[in-house]
Amino acid sequence: MLDMEEWMNIKAMKREGHSIREISRRTGRSRNTVRKVLRHAAPEKKKRKKKGSILDEYKAYLKKRYLKTGLSAVRLLAEIEPMGYGGSIDTVRRYLREIDEEERVSSKATVRFETPAGRQAQVDWAEIGRMPDFNGLLKKVYAFVMVLGFSRMIYVEFTRSMKLDVLIECHQRAFAYFGGTTQEILYDNMAQVRLPSGKLNPKMEDFLTFYGILPKTHRAYRPRTKGKVERAVSYLKDNFIKGREFAGFEDLEARVRAWMDSTANRRTHATTGRVPFEMLGEEGLLPLRGKYRRTESVQRTVNAEGYVLIGGSRYSVPPKMVGRKVTVLSGTGRIKVLAGDTIVATHRETRKKGQSVVDPLHAAEMWKLSLGQKRVPKVKPAKLLIAMPDERPLTVYEEVIG
Repeated sequence: MLDMEEWMNIKAMKREGHSIREISRRTGRSRNTVRKVLRHAAPEKKKRKKKGSILDEYKAYLKKRYLKTGLSAVRLLAEIEPMGYGGSIDTVRRYLREIDEEERVSSKATVRFETPAGRQAQVDWAEIGRMPDFNGLLKKVYAFVMVLGFSRMIYVEFTRSMKLDVLIECHQRAFAYFGGTTQEILYDNMAQVRLPSGKLNPKMEDFLTFYGILPKTHRAYRPRTKGKVERAVSYLKDNFIKGREFAGFEDLEARVRAWMDSTANRRTHATTGRVPFEMLGEEGLLPLRGKYRRTESVQRTVNAEGYVLIGGSRYSVPPKMVGRKVTVLSGTGRIKVLAGDTIVATHRETRKKGQSVVDPLHAAEMWKLSLGQKRVPKVKPAKLLIAMPDERPLTVYEEVIG
């Protein structure tokens, strides 16, 4: 590092007309050093090395725990002492005050993000109270809320569950209400969307991929990035829920739809200064790609009676498949049974459990086989026999199975 006298000397030699090479020769400094001095109007100040803190290696842990739980310095000190911390509680308290100050400044510095048309929707769940079910038992009621970031159009649906299947169905009805989908949807880190490992839930990812939607989750401990839907939830509770009584769940559902159509999406929005319904035409939503149906694939072994069990019901297969492993595809309204890559049986999927769905060809073939046995195998009683007319000759299955 050059001192002030040497720095001034180099500047003086340059004013006298000496070349950089000559100045370098006279001072013993490299040409790059001379050039650096000449480029600056004043000498650089020596940076002091920042002194480390005994708390440094524990700060990341403390910040995460403090923001998540709000634990006191006493509690947090008890957690980090077994990790090796040997400092005082005052040092911990000072650091917690720094975190509080950072959060205070950060909250004031938050910049409102205005979403481009068609870019993003935001989704959240909200627990709104309890209502009696069909048996008169009080059960929790949740509100599914989706808001379009550009137009602020709101969709609300009340449910008694937050399971993944319910979430997907709510999405589909929201898409139908809006008339399309956005390019991406922002969620919090709800378990239905993001697994504890941090990976996206495969089923939710499959659903969103079908519609060409990119799922996004907000940064941990920064729910303000999902502010539009948070404000929509507050608006729902204040403008629709508060002070009202409902005759039952059906009444709640009917009245929220009327509220969406006549109030929530017809008001002049405080931020945009425009009516959400009138802005919907400018959203440029992606067109819907039909109705999503997830295909489930499972392995089954055909039992002695010539059935595979799926979803609590039995579906027949050719009797010659007894004892063999097959692949069963379901979830699209049809059951398909495959031996390798060959479909050996198809059925209409039943929604009720405990049913037996039988192809007449399979029943006839099973009967023929039973006649050649000394003892006819017992068949469990079925609650329902669904006959599926089929013009296929019996030889079709014999050719497949060999």
